Amino acid sequence: MTETTANAPRILVIDDEPQIRRFLDISLRAQGYVVDMADTGQGGLEALATHGADLVILDLGLPDRDGQQVLRELREWSTVPVILLTVRSHEAEKVAGLDGGANDYVTKPFGAQELMARVRALLRTRVVANDTPPVFDDGQLHVDLVRREVTLGGQPLALARKEYALLALLVQHAGRVVTQPQILRELWGPTHEGDTHYLRILVGKLRQKLGDNAASPRWIATEPGVGLRFIG
Repeated sequence: MTETTANAPRILVIDDEPQIRRFLDISLRAQGYVVDMADTGQGGLEALATHGADLVILDLGLPDRDGQQVLRELREWSTVPVILLTVRSHEAEKVAGLDGGANDYVTKPFGAQELMARVRALLRTRVVANDTPPVFDDGQLHVDLVRREVTLGGQPLALARKEYALLALLVQHAGRVVTQPQILRELWGPTHEGDTHYLRILVGKLRQKLGDNAASPRWIATEPGVGLRFIG
């Protein structure tokens, strides 16, 4: 094993379709990742327990058990980032997976570039979360979660209490989708999980202050019918 390979992130793919596994194996290895494969939920859990992983790509349709169940079992003992693969277009399935502990999802059929971008974002977020203080700074937007300070272009940005709370929540989960029910629970309480119009108004105000374009976002991306994702 070369030094580069030894230091490369390890990706575990749990999918029962041979052509998908082959496609992902080639695509991920081309990016320099170490790849492990499993074609059942049980095999995937055993591989994760034995070899570990920096990220898991999990298919929801597995032969031995539902992917949601695999996710629940995995989350009992691991915080590894998980991307769900699904052919299911129903928003409820996506929301259930994200609320169950997944970090992101990709709907089949998907392109390699989209998946690799999401893999990179989650791996980058995992390193930042583990190794750096709670500050986001891309040279334009600066968010300090300890001091509760936000600047835009070097100038203080005046945010209302809930505007800041939404931005802070998204920054804390940078790179992953935060579902609408989760945001509504965090900001308004458990009795408001269905009040999506509250969120539409709030995110509109926050985007306006950030100068962020919903159609071509720099920081806050909308996953239609599912939630929001901070582009870290």
